[in-house]
Amino acid sequence: MTLVNAVVQGVLLGGMYALFATGLSLMFGVMRVVNLAHGDFAVLAAFFGLVLVDALSLSPLVTLLIIVPGMAALGYLLHRGVLQRTVVASPLPALLVTFGLSIVVQNLLLELFSADQRRLQIGSFETRSFQVAGDLAIGYFPAVVFAIAVALLVGLSLFLHRTQLGRLMRATSDDQETARLMGVDNRNMYAFAAAIAFATVALAGVLNGVQTNFSPAAGPTLLIFAFEAVIIGGLGSLWGTLLGGIVLGVAQNVGAWIEPAQQVLAGHLVFLLVLALRPRGLLAKGAPA
Repeated sequence: MTLVNAVVQGVLLGGMYALFATGLSLMFGVMRVVNLAHGDFAVLAAFFGLVLVDALSLSPLVTLLIIVPGMAALGYLLHRGVLQRTVVASPLPALLVTFGLSIVVQNLLLELFSADQRRLQIGSFETRSFQVAGDLAIGYFPAVVFAIAVALLVGLSLFLHRTQLGRLMRATSDDQETARLMGVDNRNMYAFAAAIAFATVALAGVLNGVQTNFSPAAGPTLLIFAFEAVIIGGLGSLWGTLLGGIVLGVAQNVGAWIEPAQQVLAGHLVFLLVLALRPRGLLAKGAPA
């Protein structure tokens, strides 16, 4: 693999990381909550996909029509029933509660599906690619994932800036007390933000389940990659998640090009470098944008 090919594949991998990071960034941007169960809910969505594929013989991509709305509803109800009580000045209650949710989801999946690695199959499309030039080839599926990530971020940006609900979410994020005085129910705004975040993580979880193996214990690793993408791009910046995902993906692939055994380490080192030089991230925002 040439350096140019490594960079291109890293950019495409960054699209997947951006999908994972979007929900994490949105929840922090709107309600200042860091969801430590984020990766586990992505794995939960992948296992939902596996169950639907086995039970109904559907394509994993078709199961998204069921899983994404289902996970959105789960996010709304979970926030109204549990997470709403953790939206306070201190971040500690949210961290403790979401850590507990992470443990519950992991052990539930372990009991139901065992510790075996699983994979969602969509046939030859996941391995097909087209030649660009020389040794440079781009896979159809990674390119589609990257396009979905960009389309999702464009849609969320338009939603937050052009719709009344989106503007109310941003107003609640900026100053929930003033928004409440204007008649905005901040609990509903937070719950809608959680629903959108869970929908995006469901999308990311199923697509990742097509691209690579997953197991009940895979959640923390996905959380780390999403967290690093969010920090690199800038907390609360939706477009920063795309930039952060690309930077992380390129770092990992270039690291693998230099030394295959150090792929993940290379991403961590770039994350630490950005954290040291730009602690607020490359495109830090006070609210989702």
